[in-house]
Amino acid sequence: PRSVSPAADPAVISPQDPTLLIGSSLVATCTVSPDFPLKAEDLYWTLNGRRLPAASYAALGPSTLSVALARLNGSRQQSGDNLVCHSRDGGILAGSCLYVGLPPEKPVNITCWSKNMKDLTCKWAPGTEGETFLHTNYTLKYKRRWYGQDNTCQEYHTAGTYSCHIPKDLALFTPYEIWVEASNRLGVAVSDVVMLDILDVVTTDPPSDVHVSRVGDLEDQLSVRWSSPPALKDFLFQAKYQIQYRVEDSSEWKVVDDVGNQTSCRLAGLRPGTVYFVQVRCNPFSIYGSKKAGIWSDWSNPTAASTPRSGRPGGPCGQARGEK
Repeated sequence: PRSVSPAADPAVISPQDPTLLIGSSLVATCTVSPDFPLKAEDLYWTLNGRRLPAASYAALGPSTLSVALARLNGSRQQSGDNLVCHSRDGGILAGSCLYVGLPPEKPVNITCWSKNMKDLTCKWAPGTEGETFLHTNYTLKYKRRWYGQDNTCQEYHTAGTYSCHIPKDLALFTPYEIWVEASNRLGVAVSDVVMLDILDVVTTDPPSDVHVSRVGDLEDQLSVRWSSPPALKDFLFQAKYQIQYRVEDSSEWKVVDDVGNQTSCRLAGLRPGTVYFVQVRCNPFSIYGSKKAGIWSDWSNPTAASTPRSGRPGGPCGQARGEK
């Protein structure tokens, strides 16, 4: 923030826009231009709008006033803290931004997944502390292991703050090296390199066409059917499925783990005359013989169905809804 006169700046602050480590001390000077009839005693300093105490000032000449700042804390804003030199009437003579923080830490915990083998999304964590108090830029880089050149990911924040999405042009059957570089005004830190093959990190869309229906008049059973992920129909892979279901008025899901590779399953031991919500998810594994476990898809949207009421006397009105 500086006010500019047509002839010249009213004053100059030195150092201009410095970058400092947390805990540093700084002596800054404000020197008024000879064109302005102001003396050192006509000046005062503010930091982020708060007046700094006169005890920290020193006149270093007829028109130069210094201020000493000790043990600086991290900048309050990533765009820097505002150190401003004022004339006695409050006018702004000159300003400087103080960038006070820490160099970036090495990014950690890089994990990646590929939706239907078409793309790659990776996310990471920003190091143990994370907070550097300075604007820190993260760049995800990747290359084919033996003969690729470095590529830079372009689409950030697609799966959270620390994430990037590579939409296309990825090769199968070849390992990639992936790493993240963090940089700010105080330095650069580079993560460890992660090696992965797209085939080992495939996930799919949730299973589609989930149907839940009654099994004749069996009051404690429902049948669930679904389709395998259409995007992978041309690829050689195995899938395993998981089902979860809950009663309409409960938030607690029960999981059926042992569905295996089938695309249908019967739920038994249910309550009669009760609405159930059912979801299915898919884990594609052993794609073209990959040895990795595969990554679970999201759950499908809930599908609802109700079990038949138990054959009590009194017909369909015999049991109040929600009765146990």
